[in-house]
Amino acid sequence: MNLAIDVGNTRTKLAVFEENNSLEVVIVEKVRILNSVKALCEKYPLQHAVLSSVAVVDEKILDELNEMLPVFSVNHYVKLPFENAYKSPNTLGVDRIALVAAASKRFPSQNTLIIDAGTCITFDFLSAENKYLGGAISPGLQMRYNALNHYTANLPKLQAEDLEDFVGTDTQDSIHSGVINGVLNEIKGVMQQYEDRYGHLTVVLTGGDSNFLSKQLKSTIFANQNFLLFGLNEILILNRNL
Repeated sequence: MNLAIDVGNTRTKLAVFEENNSLEVVIVEKVRILNSVKALCEKYPLQHAVLSSVAVVDEKILDELNEMLPVFSVNHYVKLPFENAYKSPNTLGVDRIALVAAASKRFPSQNTLIIDAGTCITFDFLSAENKYLGGAISPGLQMRYNALNHYTANLPKLQAEDLEDFVGTDTQDSIHSGVINGVLNEIKGVMQQYEDRYGHLTVVLTGGDSNFLSKQLKSTIFANQNFLLFGLNEILILNRNL
């Protein structure tokens, strides 16, 4: 059994895999990683772990993790199940690498756009020829709310909530419309750009805000909050067998 560890900007996810099947997913604060991994090691016969981090992980934590089970850290030099055509591969986030790896395995021979709606919103495109071409990065929902509050004198700091109408009839509704309607139309517009250029497109929506956004998108998409974890497991399997 494998353990996938995704250390993000705002949360950490742990997933237990038996081959390609996810048995359990746990979301924890970064300071709780060791206790949570220890609990999962006691619950399952874990043999290997794979780690991806877009945030700094203390060396002591990494050392203690390795004492529990061998930890394979994803970096820019690992073997991947796709061709990486990014012009600056050493700057490509390991989270984006894992997402594309998942798409390569889950949707072979398909033009696939992976949209990760988390702290940032990332767009990553994998061609039907299994070639990663790149994508885009923009501010996430909460970052946009925070920016409106931080860079103005009077706008309040809000949290995302369901948008009933794109016409905001007061300041709070106007902020919600600007942020949520803006994100939704950005996603639709990007999807249309890729469809116009590449034809039929498979779209995956993942990340912490994926469930919230998928309810308001009428497009045919695959919503999976844990898509990155599947990609980490695929990378581990590929490199473990070298």
